[in-house]
Amino acid sequence: MTRNKYVAYVSTYTMGDNHGIKIYDVDMKNGRLKEKDEVEITNSSYITISHNEKYLYSITDFGVEAYVIEQDGELTCINHAPINGMRGCYLSTDYEDRFLFVAGYHDGKITVLRLREDGGVGEIMEEIYHKGMGSIAERNFRPHVNCVKMTRDNHYLMVADIGMDHVDVYRLNHETGKLKHVDVIRSELESAPRHIKMTKDGKFVYIVHELKNYIDVYSYVEEDDNPFFTKIQNISTLNDYHAGGSAASALNFSADEKYLVSSNAGDNSVIIYRIDHKTGLLEKILCLPISGDYPKDAALFPDNKHLISLNHESNTMTFFTVDLENGLLVMNGKELPIESPNCVIFHKLQG
Repeated sequence: MTRNKYVAYVSTYTMGDNHGIKIYDVDMKNGRLKEKDEVEITNSSYITISHNEKYLYSITDFGVEAYVIEQDGELTCINHAPINGMRGCYLSTDYEDRFLFVAGYHDGKITVLRLREDGGVGEIMEEIYHKGMGSIAERNFRPHVNCVKMTRDNHYLMVADIGMDHVDVYRLNHETGKLKHVDVIRSELESAPRHIKMTKDGKFVYIVHELKNYIDVYSYVEEDDNPFFTKIQNISTLNDYHAGGSAASALNFSADEKYLVSSNAGDNSVIIYRIDHKTGLLEKILCLPISGDYPKDAALFPDNKHLISLNHESNTMTFFTVDLENGLLVMNGKELPIESPNCVIFHKLQG
């Protein structure tokens, strides 16, 4: 039986070296990455892969860029497109890969772009600026759109506004790409909802809150053409004893969706939960240090036996062997240097 081969894509900010996306071969057996190539792009703050797994999209200083994922995992640029605003911080596609959504942290803007049949990015279909006053006169004094994710039924766009402490819900018009505001998922003041994940069965939503270091779990149903989100759990991303001034950051499912991973800056730790797929509830397995500063992203390898942490401030990636049965995390080899890493995606090669 041939073993599945994977590559990992890591997005970075660029200072001097304009190769903002690094491509790595994944050594699954040893839980390590080996650099394969790099892509010339400035300040790749976030990347995403289309749901048909043919294309990769990235934020860049000039808007967004689209790439074909070649059979060996290399990336070939298709085109780039402006977003008519300040540089985005997050992007995702709908589940039919017809639209690309971009979150604007700096200008509080949602941008919807049409996707072409060749995977390239087309024209802007919708632009919405969030308005309002947040809770405190620092970061939270105005809207900061930080995450944009469709519900699994492909009906609604969930938009996390880290400055306004809520998630706005919009109905997507699949013909025009226009958005209609239909609901608000309200968080606690000064909690800062940062990232959103939804289970593949479409029943449960997880929202990590940066400033209050917890995850809210919601059940989701659609009734009479309206979305209903019901909070069913609130669970901390920290241990009882932790560093002050911590901020929750990452939110990633394991490849088999049995586990959910988050991370904490300040505390410089990673936390892994077991997911109960019947109830959607989370059970903490471990919360342990990652040997780096500001783990902006963290993810389990597809085998669930290893973990990687992207340490944004210490400019490193650290690797660990994971024992999920016994709640153990053991350093696995030396750190890899990388400038200002932002996010990592594992991708299974075809063929």
